[in-house]
Amino acid sequence: MTENAAQFTITLAQLNPTVGDVTGNAVKARMARAKARSDGADLVVLSELFIAGYPPEDLVLKPAFQSACRAAIEDLARETADGGPAMLIGVPWVEDGKLYNACALLDEGRIAAIRFKANLPNYGVFDEKRVFARGPAAGPVTIRGIRVGVPICEDTWLEESEEYENVVECLAETGAEILVVPNGSPYARDKNDIRLSVSVARVTESGLPLIYLNQVGGQDELVFDGASFALNADLSVAAQLPAFEENITTLRWTKSESGWRCNGPVADIIEGDKADYAACVLGLRDYVGKTGFPGVLMGISGGIDSALCAAIAVDALGAERVRGVMLPFRFTAQVSLDDAAKLAAELGIRYEVLPIAQAVNGFEAILSETFAGLARDITEENLQARTRGTLLMAISNKTGAMVVTTGNKSEMSVGYATLYGDMNGGYNPIKDIYKTEVFRLSSLRNTWKPDGALGPSGEIIPVNIITRPPTAELRENQTDQDSLPPYDILDAILERLVEREEPLASIVAEGFDRDVVTRIDRLLNIAEYKRRQAAPGVKVTRRNFGRDRRYPITNKFRDTGKPLPKPDETLVSRASRGSAEAFEG
Repeated sequence: MTENAAQFTITLAQLNPTVGDVTGNAVKARMARAKARSDGADLVVLSELFIAGYPPEDLVLKPAFQSACRAAIEDLARETADGGPAMLIGVPWVEDGKLYNACALLDEGRIAAIRFKANLPNYGVFDEKRVFARGPAAGPVTIRGIRVGVPICEDTWLEESEEYENVVECLAETGAEILVVPNGSPYARDKNDIRLSVSVARVTESGLPLIYLNQVGGQDELVFDGASFALNADLSVAAQLPAFEENITTLRWTKSESGWRCNGPVADIIEGDKADYAACVLGLRDYVGKTGFPGVLMGISGGIDSALCAAIAVDALGAERVRGVMLPFRFTAQVSLDDAAKLAAELGIRYEVLPIAQAVNGFEAILSETFAGLARDITEENLQARTRGTLLMAISNKTGAMVVTTGNKSEMSVGYATLYGDMNGGYNPIKDIYKTEVFRLSSLRNTWKPDGALGPSGEIIPVNIITRPPTAELRENQTDQDSLPPYDILDAILERLVEREEPLASIVAEGFDRDVVTRIDRLLNIAEYKRRQAAPGVKVTRRNFGRDRRYPITNKFRDTGKPLPKPDETLVSRASRGSAEAFEG
């Protein structure tokens, strides 16, 4: 295409790479390029670090892995000598002894250009400053005579700091005509609005159209939702790709006196609870698939947590790959047995009932002399939960199926999840879902299911499971609410403690009972060691702009609940504000 060409055709490859599967990721890239070629595209774009899979974490530090990625990129580059479209693909790149998060332009049989990520995220799930070197803010690359700016993910997320490079400003000043942004942006509730807001700001500042290409798929605890989009320079939506599914879309851009413009397809994007549910399904599906488990099993208690997890598992994997096990003891109510059986029938999963009285009684007999003279307490009551966990893991060992754990965020936060299957196992699709949302998602799934879900439609979770008070199953007729505040109150307090880090005094000032707030804060702190032992699970909440909660297990600090004193600025000397000022003064 000549420099004065009026059209520029770009294929967006919103795909699902696998971390470490360099060969498989290269196959996906070739497939996307073949589609781009059949569409007559000039360029095919893949996501951030696509050839490695994202995020590669410390795997990217291995020289053998770096070499495999480089070799795969070189092979792909040679293949572009066929006259087909150019390719922009993310790759870890070593140059002058430094490792960069890079994007390579492959065209005409060679690696035509390399651009390095300048701004490295170092919050929440990101730790890029530890493994990558900062790249310089560079100018655009030329593709078929068109000057394309390639800011990589964080390079468009401006922050006010001395370290931040304004890559987009640099690109605009050096003649870029269009911005193409490869991303590895994980899902979080309401993230689409934030991405759009950031991109609108960059388009407004630069006057350039922008293509936001995001990966899709699950990687350990992260879920990437795709939802790639493009904006025209006048801020109108040029295209919107679907969320939570692979998609290859070719966009035809036309140049006029006002610049490049496109009118592409605009897909509907699910949000809120629907998006959270879809994220849980995709996260579990990819964790099981990418780690190679043949299927999953879980304890089915007749309660709402295991019911929702079973629904998610069937939607993710299909009924034939899900196995449910009811493990009743003498405190298990008949209604729980009935509801569990009905759930299994509605989902069409393999289901069996394995009474555990013999095993629990056996443990008690073994411990009788050790516990002689000691009163019965929660120790004996917890034996049933530990027995269930042992049996589930035994079935997992024998069959190869992964145990799905079923502890919700509310109970895990305060240490109330048990080894029934709440904690013990391989992966937890509702680990980041508060109990109040568990109820909402269960009701939602009875009226809707996401595109691509493999489970049946209609009412699959018995209504009685949703409406019946949740039972702790430690003592007969005991409910969770006997020892915890109502879940709407518990979750509201936890949201303020966990997501917002609010002082206790502020929470109390909002109208919450001081004793309840203090107790929940105490439970949250002493359960840190339990959370460290929990299985990985889907991350859906977005706390403090992405910062994860990481607290020391050995920790003596406790918020007293008193109003926080204001700092006494009169005690701060002038010299303490800056060493240079002190020495010069």
